[in-house]
Amino acid sequence: MSGRLVTVVGASGAGKDTLLGAARAALAGDPRFLFARRVITRPAETQQHAGVEDHLPMTEAEFAAAEASGAFALSWAAHGLHYGIPRSIEDELAAGRIVVANLSRGVLAEADRRYRLRVLLVTAPPEVLAARLAGRGRETMAEITLRLSRAAPLVDGLDLVEIANDMTPEIGAERLLSALKSAAE
Repeated sequence: MSGRLVTVVGASGAGKDTLLGAARAALAGDPRFLFARRVITRPAETQQHAGVEDHLPMTEAEFAAAEASGAFALSWAAHGLHYGIPRSIEDELAAGRIVVANLSRGVLAEADRRYRLRVLLVTAPPEVLAARLAGRGRETMAEITLRLSRAAPLVDGLDLVEIANDMTPEIGAERLLSALKSAAE
């Protein structure tokens, strides 16, 4: 059986990392699921800051070399950083596992061409997104407004499930968990 790549996308502030963290904890003992850890050209020391995902840090030069050698199944640039999903996910997919990855909308068409893909779109109202981003304290209100205005549209024809994260984190996490479990059926 071929596995499935389940991508979790959403605007900044939608709560993707919070929901993914809760789902990762809930599915820790389930061998059907693997949560891919992204490679990011963000320094390792930023991992101690609130709101920064656990990632594998690389310098720009290290990332470029890894990308050139084919180390990534998918890679992209966004918000001044480079991101990659390790090629090792392909072995997991071949073994029939559900690989969950936080991807950019910009690589969904490529991911859909190459893998059995399901997209989980985490959404929240604009005022909730703005408040969450402001709470991080990493951007000015002008930068937040610009970030929220430039969300890339989704590719037509994707296997898409919307996850509303407009209530408590626990309710949003339960919605995401339910969608992940349905991907394994």
